[in-house]
Amino acid sequence: MTIGTLIIFVGVLAMMLILVFAFQGTGRDRQRRLEAVTQRAHGARSSVAVQATVKRQETKGTIPGLDELIKRILPRQSALRDRLDRTGKSISVGGYVAVSLILVVVVFAVARLVFGFSTGMALPMAVAMGVGIPHWIVGKMAAKRLSKFNSLFPDAIDLIVRGLKSGLPVTESIGAVGREMADPVGCEFIAVFDAMKFGKTLEESLWEAAGRLDTPEFKFFVISLSVQKETGGNLAETLANLSDILRKRRQMRLKIKAMSSEAKASAMILGSLPFIMFGIISAMNWEYERALFTDPRGIMMLGVGLGMMGSGIAVMAKMVRFEI
Repeated sequence: MTIGTLIIFVGVLAMMLILVFAFQGTGRDRQRRLEAVTQRAHGARSSVAVQATVKRQETKGTIPGLDELIKRILPRQSALRDRLDRTGKSISVGGYVAVSLILVVVVFAVARLVFGFSTGMALPMAVAMGVGIPHWIVGKMAAKRLSKFNSLFPDAIDLIVRGLKSGLPVTESIGAVGREMADPVGCEFIAVFDAMKFGKTLEESLWEAAGRLDTPEFKFFVISLSVQKETGGNLAETLANLSDILRKRRQMRLKIKAMSSEAKASAMILGSLPFIMFGIISAMNWEYERALFTDPRGIMMLGVGLGMMGSGIAVMAKMVRFEI
C-alpha cells in the first residue's frame, strides 16, 4: 500500500466517522419541526410528540444488546451518556463505543502492516487515536451546540419576561419558549415543559436540563428562579437583569476572543510546525523516519520529544485561555 493510497483510506474513514455523528440526529430534528407545525395548527402537542420527548432521554443503540453489555462493563456510563446528549444528536453509547473500537483496529492494522511499527508502538497509538478522535469530535459538536444555545438564551429569557408581564404563569412562558425559539433552546425548553406535564416540579425539571447542558448561563437562570421562589419578589425584573448580564458576558467573551486571537494563531503555528515537517519528511523519504518507530533508541527519542512537545503545547494553551 502506497502513501497516497493510505491517505485516501484514512480520509474516507474520517468522512465516514463525521457522517455517522453528523447525520444520526437529523431525523429527530425533522420530527420536532413537524411536531411544531402540527402544534400551531391544532393548538396542542400530540401524544406522539410527548412520547418522543420521553424516549429522547435514553437513545437505543443500533446494535441489539450492545448498550446493555456496555452498561455492565463501562465505568461512568451515565457521564458518557450525558456528554453524547449535549451534542443534540441521537448518538447511542453502543454506537459511540463501536466506532471507537473499529478505529482502534483500523489504526493498529495500518500502523503494524503498512508502516511496520512494532506492537508496543502501534497499540498505544491505536488506542490513543481510537479513544481521542471520537472524544474530540463529540466535544466539538457539544461545544458548538452550547455556543449556539448561549447566544439564543438571552432572547429566550426576554420572551419569558414578556410572558410574565402579560400575566402568563412561568410554566406557560417556558412552553412558549419551547414552541417559538429555534433549537437548541427550543428543544431544551420543550423537554422541561414536557417533564412538568409528567408530574415533575419546575425546579426538578430545570435542574435536570441544567445537568444535560452543563453551562453556567442556564444554571444562573435556574438559581434565579429557585431564589425567587423562596424569597419572593418581582420575577420579571430579576430575569430581565439576568438577560442583560448574560449579554454582557457574551460581549466580554467576544472581546477576549478578538484580543487573544493573535496569540492563539502563534501558538497553533508553533505547535503544528514539528508535526508538519515530520509529515513532509515522511512523505519524501519514509525510510529516513522509520528508525524512530522500529529502533528502541528511536522510540525513546520519539517519546521524549512528544512529551516535551505536549508540555509546551499545554503551557501555550493555558496562556491563551481565559475564564469569564
